[in-house]
Amino acid sequence: MKSKRNALIGAALSAVMALGIASDAEARTKLKLSHYLPSVHGIHTDFIVPWTKQVAECSGGEVEFEVFPAGTQLGNVARQQEQVVAGVVDIAHGLHGIPRGRFPRTSLIDMPFLTDDAGAATHALWQLLPGVLAEEYKGLKVLALHAHNGGLLHTRGKKVETMEDMKGLRIRTPSPAVSDMLSFLGATPQGLPPGEVYENLQRGVLDGTVFPWDPVKSFGLNEVLSNHLDLGAYTVSFFFVMNERSYARLSPKARACIDQYSGDALVAKFDAWWDAWDKPGRDEAVAAGHVITELSDAERERWRKALQPMIDAYVQKVKNEGVANAEEIYRLMQEKIAAYKAAK
Repeated sequence: MKSKRNALIGAALSAVMALGIASDAEARTKLKLSHYLPSVHGIHTDFIVPWTKQVAECSGGEVEFEVFPAGTQLGNVARQQEQVVAGVVDIAHGLHGIPRGRFPRTSLIDMPFLTDDAGAATHALWQLLPGVLAEEYKGLKVLALHAHNGGLLHTRGKKVETMEDMKGLRIRTPSPAVSDMLSFLGATPQGLPPGEVYENLQRGVLDGTVFPWDPVKSFGLNEVLSNHLDLGAYTVSFFFVMNERSYARLSPKARACIDQYSGDALVAKFDAWWDAWDKPGRDEAVAAGHVITELSDAERERWRKALQPMIDAYVQKVKNEGVANAEEIYRLMQEKIAAYKAAK
């Protein structure tokens, strides 16, 4: 009888331990996070990976992450928004302009000569999210919105110094606003994911691309480029968002950890980050003996004035496509950017 009783006690203890192990396993949540950049890019190494580690540590291990960068099954730039809305991934970082048309309000930040400062553009986007831009993020918890520093025009052979030099060039474009800018200047915009630019430059399908310095380095483009025009005529914006259902399923503690390392605390970092990410690309081009041309103030003003009809037409197009207050949004962006620069 005693041995039977001991056996029953042992079985009960085993059951309790097994239940505890199962409960612990159930308490752990693995979140899928996707983005479209290579794992050597600063967005991956300085932003995404450290962010996941901070949240995981804060949650006491309750939350774990599986990150899918470029080159993985979930790393397609054109699918970041749809993947996170559908819950295929829990969190995604992507470009507002690819595919085109999904974020017409937010993408007004990409307008030519609105700003060449990552910090200013990021500040404007984040300040305008409540109320003004929020409609474009239904079903999503916005962890951050941000933008890069002013983009340059990089070419493989032809040196570009004036607007007239743009005519006939096949240039890779990142967004609808930049496409319209290029077309207005006489170039032929080519919509391609960043990861396909190298091959198309190498094959001569492209004459050049518009990028800030950082992807020139991370995608190895200095190997197939020779000239760089420091245009600073545009910026491109990004989203870092979470599926609302995935967020709601987490414990209050885990949600608090995500909140702690997102929003204002995260957005404030992008200004310095982009400056750091741009430097290696420029340094590499200098070391390779490439030609880097700065637009003169007079030439920059020529570009600005020449592009004003395109800017007006683009804002009107956004309005015609259903954003009734497109002019107001554009004006608010101008005001937020000016306020940020004045306080800097």
